[in-house]
Formats: sequence, C-alpha cells, structure tokens
Amino acid sequence: MPIIRHRAPLQCLVAVRGHPFDRTAFDAMFQAMNGIAATMVDQPAAALLMNPDAMSGFDALVLYDMPGLDFEAGEDAPLTREPTPELRAGFRALLEAGKGVVALHHALAGWPSWDEYHDWLGGRFLYHPGTMRGEAWPDSGYRHAVTHSVTVTPGHPVTAGLPATFAITDELYLCPTFADGATPLLRSDARFGADAFWSARHALEGRMDCNDGWEHPPGSDVIGWAKQVLASRLVYLQPGDGPSAYDNPHYRRLVENAIRWVAGTDR
Repeated sequence: MPIIRHRAPLQCLVAVRGHPFDRTAFDAMFQAMNGIAATMVDQPAAALLMNPDAMSGFDALVLYDMPGLDFEAGEDAPLTREPTPELRAGFRALLEAGKGVVALHHALAGWPSWDEYHDWLGGRFLYHPGTMRGEAWPDSGYRHAVTHSVTVTPGHPVTAGLPATFAITDELYLCPTFADGATPLLRSDARFGADAFWSARHALEGRMDCNDGWEHPPGSDVIGWAKQVLASRLVYLQPGDGPSAYDNPHYRRLVENAIRWVAGTDR
C-alpha cells in the first residue's frame, strides 16, 4: 500500500473541478513527489481558500480547475459566472504576498470574464468568441491525443533534470497567449494552425472534432512558461489532460520542479 504523506516539508493546495479528469491517476502524480504533500480541494470550496489567511499553511497553489463556466445552462452553454469580489481581492492579495502559483492545462479556461486573471496566467482558452486585451478572438481550438516532441529551455529551475527534448501524448490548445513578461520553458513541434485543431464552439454544439468554417489565427508553439506576477512566481504548463501526461516521467518532473520553484524552495 502506498504511503500517503501529510507532513511533508512542502505543502500545496490543488484546486480541481470544472473539467472531467482521472482523479486517481492525477493524485498518484502528487503522491510520487518526495517531500511534497498535496491537498486536493474541489471548486467552489477551493475559491474560499484563495486568500492569504486561508493559505497561510500552504507553500504553493496549483490550479487544475475550470471555474466560472456553467455547462448545464442549456442554450448558449457554457454561460459565464462571475468571480465574487472576495475571490478577486483574495487572489490578488495572495499574489501580492508572494504565494506561488502553478496553473495546469484547462486552468487557462477558468473565470472567462476575469481579464486580470488571464493576464496573470498568460493566456486564455475561449469556448465562445470573445475579446482579450481589446482584440477580438474566435473560440479556441483543441486536439486530443497528439503525440508531439517538446523542446526544453535549459537553465531554468523548472526544467532542471529534463532532457533537451521528450515525447508526450496529450491534448493541445490553439488559443491566445501573451509572451510579455514570460520566460518560455517548453516548445512543441506540433503545427499550431486552425486546420490542425477542432473548434471548441462546434464541440459545444454537438459537432465534436470538427473545424468546418472555423477560422483562428496561428498560435504559439510555446506550451509552458514562467513569469513574475506581482510578488509571486507563476508557472503555466499546457500539458496535463490525462494519464498519458500524468504518467509521463518528464511531465511529473516538470510539475514537481514548478511547485518547488514557485514556492521558493528546493526542499
């Protein structure tokens, strides 16, 4: 029976829910991290903890959630739900206090109406056409089970111990990302053009894996970055859709390194 560590030197809060995932396989990734204990909390309860007082016992926040979207709203779903004023203030206060954040995969789609949140994360996945930084964008693209080669940026603590390149099979996104203030960590050799992706809006309309009549500007091949946000370190890693990523030793190393780096420790 595996040992579950609750008193590890480094404690992280992991916010989940909003997008289906293999909870057992996802948790196993954290259980394999020596010296790190992960407390998984579902939204909306997780949002109540995103303030300096509630997170005083945690060293880092991991976002694997997708809040602010109501997929059961019927016509025009998902409808947008606004973050509470308390969450807006509490999350900003966390960043001002220097609490590190690691955002994974579909976290880029959470809180679609909260522009500042996506400025902090460095991009946004859109289920409906929208506006980011004053520019109109179509709905975003997705492609499941893409096997691609990842080139690693050397010399950064988040990529320490990784080979120069590695292969992974996972879902990719075609969506707006913002390079300002970010250090690229990972680049994919996949082709980020509209003809290589499926429309998220079409999928919501019941047309899965379809891009008929859908147009999207070419996307960036950068699928992981690190940045300073207010007083905090933040890392976004675009991989992480399911067990093919969770079980990949290089992805596990990336997530563990990211947690340690944003927490400001190599314990």
